[in-house]
Amino acid sequence: MAGSQAVEKVRLMIRYVIAVSGGVDSVVLLDKLAKQYEPSQLLVAHFDHGIRSESAHDSEFVRELAAGYGIAFETKREELGSDASEEFARDRRYEFLRAVAKKHGAKIMTAHHGDDIVETIAINLVRGTGWRGLAVLASSDIDRPLLGVTKPELIDYANEHELTWHEDATNKDTKYLRNDLRQKLENLNDDSRQLLRLYRNRQVFLRRAVDNEAIDIIGSAPYRRHLFISVPENSGLELLRSVFVAELGYSPTRPQLRRALLAIKVLQAGKRFDVTSGVILRFTKTHYVVEPAPKVVS
Repeated sequence: MAGSQAVEKVRLMIRYVIAVSGGVDSVVLLDKLAKQYEPSQLLVAHFDHGIRSESAHDSEFVRELAAGYGIAFETKREELGSDASEEFARDRRYEFLRAVAKKHGAKIMTAHHGDDIVETIAINLVRGTGWRGLAVLASSDIDRPLLGVTKPELIDYANEHELTWHEDATNKDTKYLRNDLRQKLENLNDDSRQLLRLYRNRQVFLRRAVDNEAIDIIGSAPYRRHLFISVPENSGLELLRSVFVAELGYSPTRPQLRRALLAIKVLQAGKRFDVTSGVILRFTKTHYVVEPAPKVVS
């Protein structure tokens, strides 16, 4: 009994779940946070995607790193395989991080930095972005305290404080879009990088204003189908995105939103629609609700 009470006490004290891959960015973030907070307020989370054969070594490295700071550690391994896309691996990682954060009632922290802003904007432009494509790395359920820091500054910090880290071999593999663009952006000057970061900050401000307005419009569950039927598609997608953020803390992808919006317009009462593997919409004649998908017991 006493042991379970101690575990519960630790769980209640955790404030931040730190995503640590073992690379220099996350190692620096961990070191900075370990100097700012008590160990009991932090938890290191590591997702082993199984894409590389040596990824298990990274997991053990992060485990030992967390132990050195006296910080709790949680990990999960999945066998995504060498053909897994960047997007799929990222989605699985965030699903893990959000599950850990929810379990502990904590906030996620990631080590994204200023140069990640530039790279992510470039990726969105290449893929064909909407107006939100500049408002990157601004999820409401994730803190990113290093966005004002550049990659060279992180490396300088790591060297100055004699930190050790693991280099991910896939970071050099240009079959991944981010790595390919990173190499092409190497010659982008500092003024251009700073301008992109300023554009991003302005767009994040505008996005928040739009989101606040959308929250006032959609109301609370159950949600009115007529509202989403009567507005233009782009407006409907924005409003539906706000529904998912309100219900889940995050939004499905734009293609998933578009399919969900069509379902709201055409499905009959009593029907359900699978938005993702873990989320469904359930309909009455006039309204719909967002629910977790029922688990299949084998």
